[in-house]
Amino acid sequence: MQMDYNEHITKAVDYIEANLEYDIDVAACAKISGYSLYHFIRVFKEFTGLTPADYIRKRRLSEIAKEIIKGNEYISQVAFLYGFNSKENFLRAFKSEHHILPTEYKSAENSLKLYERFTFRTAPFSVTPKKIVLKPFNLTVFKSDEDYTPKFWNKYNAKKMSLKLSGGKVVRDYGVCIWDNVNQKINYFIGIKKEDADGDLGGTQELKIPGGLYAVFATPITTQGDFVNNIHKTWEYINTVWLPHSEYNRTSGYEFECYIEESRIFSEDIYIPLKRK
Repeated sequence: MQMDYNEHITKAVDYIEANLEYDIDVAACAKISGYSLYHFIRVFKEFTGLTPADYIRKRRLSEIAKEIIKGNEYISQVAFLYGFNSKENFLRAFKSEHHILPTEYKSAENSLKLYERFTFRTAPFSVTPKKIVLKPFNLTVFKSDEDYTPKFWNKYNAKKMSLKLSGGKVVRDYGVCIWDNVNQKINYFIGIKKEDADGDLGGTQELKIPGGLYAVFATPITTQGDFVNNIHKTWEYINTVWLPHSEYNRTSGYEFECYIEESRIFSEDIYIPLKRK
């Protein structure tokens, strides 16, 4: 039964991918998959995590983002090519998805969370960490006002907040998370080392990162379009594979990720504070 679902949903995905630049009727997708419309929508969401309409929208926005970086056509022309019949509709959809404007993205060329073609075939993923002992250090950071971390990174990078903090120097950026027991949620911060903060510090606060034993996971080097996806895969590997099978537990302290956006290397280091089980 699982194989049947795979085959039928793959047919629908093939149809969607071949028609991203044209009108796509979800009912036609259902017919191609061999299901009723109701059953198709339910099964499609079960396997992809998205409704067909959401999948189509995210795939189109992702392909548009790739074309924007290439810079061969006007943004409005690319958006029209992928089915957005007005500039206003496209701007609204892009801003809703990424919380920055397409023009800000084109200017900053920052990494976005893009959605690639869905496939049932997933390559094995693993990262071997280094274990190091860190000395304490301080960060000057902004607290996230987003409920989804990539959207806060989008704003931070697009608005060149790192350069504003540093006074114009290219420095390493840090994304820091810690569990808030009172509000039962993760608090997230982005900023730079205190000694690099020579610019506009308005709206910032200081975090002290304690020293100690850390596991450091370097995300595999990839493309700009897949960078954020690789980060998510690495965090998932840490949480579901490495930690459960290692001789360590994470502590309750700050966990952080860091990289230099301007490097264009598209890899980052993830630091997890450890204690022996």
